[in-house]
Amino acid sequence: MEVLYEDNHIIIVYKEAGEIVQGDKTGDEPLSEIVKRWIKDKYQKPGNVFLGIVHRLDRPVSGLVVFAKTSKALTRLNNMFRNGEVHKTYWAIVTRPPLEKEATLTDWLVRNERQNKSYAYNHQVPTSKKSILHYKVINQSERYTLLEINLMTGRHHQIRCQLSNMDCPIKGDLKYGAQRSNSDGSISLLSHRIEFIHPVSKENICIESPLPNDNLWQAIGNF
Repeated sequence: MEVLYEDNHIIIVYKEAGEIVQGDKTGDEPLSEIVKRWIKDKYQKPGNVFLGIVHRLDRPVSGLVVFAKTSKALTRLNNMFRNGEVHKTYWAIVTRPPLEKEATLTDWLVRNERQNKSYAYNHQVPTSKKSILHYKVINQSERYTLLEINLMTGRHHQIRCQLSNMDCPIKGDLKYGAQRSNSDGSISLLSHRIEFIHPVSKENICIESPLPNDNLWQAIGNF
């Protein structure tokens, strides 16, 4: 875990692919507990450490995660995420270049809880949610394309599902159409930048993630 920003109210850390943000049925130690322990040790705090989870990243995804260190920040950040006031930018390495260098995708996504998977439709269907993202090509290699993605909505597996639906699956994402897995079990999707007005100080916060320690990411992401 790498701490990229911290003050009295919030902490922003880099999540490695494979880590879970909060506890689940696997019983693996979540990132939230690692951050709590880090705060406890750094400040030699007695008793329990407060840490609020305001958003999540899928387990195979790497990049920025924001936590609240106070209840005031948690309440305000929850509202900001809900109202679209937190701007997140993702980078994705896809296995096929899109037909257009830049476009806005609009689909209707249906989540299948049992399969833990979403399905995209080009029209509204029962239980579907309108899903919008904007992408642009920012780099290419001989075999792969790097996309920058901005979400207008926040749906379950939205980026993974919508990119797959336009026949550009994310590298390593077997669930959504990639032909091969990545050796470390990750998918090549990075929560790259996050920008918002601080919920307490009202300063503008803009943090960028380091690139994963991976040869392809280092090659295609440094341009």
